Amino acid sequence: MAPLDKRPAPIRALVVDDELGARRNLTVLLRSDPDIGTVAECDSGLEAVDEIRKSKPDLVFLDVQMPGCGGFDVLELLGGDLPTIIFVTAYDEYALRAFEAGALDYLLKPFDNARFRRALDRAKDKFEHYTPSPRQRVDRIVVKSRGEVLFVKVSDIDWIEAVGYYACLHVGGDTHLLRRTLLDLLRDLDEDQFMRIHRSIIVNLDRIHGLELQSGGEYEVVLKSKARLRLSRRFRKRLQDRMGLLSGTI
Repeated sequence: MAPLDKRPAPIRALVVDDELGARRNLTVLLRSDPDIGTVAECDSGLEAVDEIRKSKPDLVFLDVQMPGCGGFDVLELLGGDLPTIIFVTAYDEYALRAFEAGALDYLLKPFDNARFRRALDRAKDKFEHYTPSPRQRVDRIVVKSRGEVLFVKVSDIDWIEAVGYYACLHVGGDTHLLRRTLLDLLRDLDEDQFMRIHRSIIVNLDRIHGLELQSGGEYEVVLKSKARLRLSRRFRKRLQDRMGLLSGTI
């Protein structure tokens, strides 16, 4: 008789935020997920340090700015033995410091349910006891601009550029800024249609007109719109394969 499959252990989560509304919002979202077991709450950094040491949660949603003891102070007090951390804040200037401190993700308030889901799925990917479901690609991206909410068709995007902690979508003659990283966007895009060609550039392969050799020996990707994009040596061979170019062509 074949042994029964062992049921995955539920994920133990902790929400740390001095704002009651922010804590409850995250708690409701977490408890709606079938893979989440217990969800505890703390309203201060010092309380969070004690709770993490005592209950050893798998996943912590940690506010950056809290009176007396902020998110980075919590990590410093805990030392090296840390759970999986997702920072939550209304300020984007702490993102680099957060990732340097080992954070898995960085949620900017206000975030929508889809952005929360991506962060939670990333955490699930990390846990050995969880087998993630296949990722669903999106066909539209929600953009907030000048008081409007726009729905940009992914297939209409020509290329995407990293601008600080933002991503700039180039759609025809329009541009749209998103508070998302290129790596995060790549997880949502169809890998058969989009490819990274530089550490700060993603391109829609259908928009490529050709490649042009520059005087320094580097190549530029020329789009049908006449836009010229840098092609990193790191991604040159992969682009060559994706575009069906013969080996040694570039």
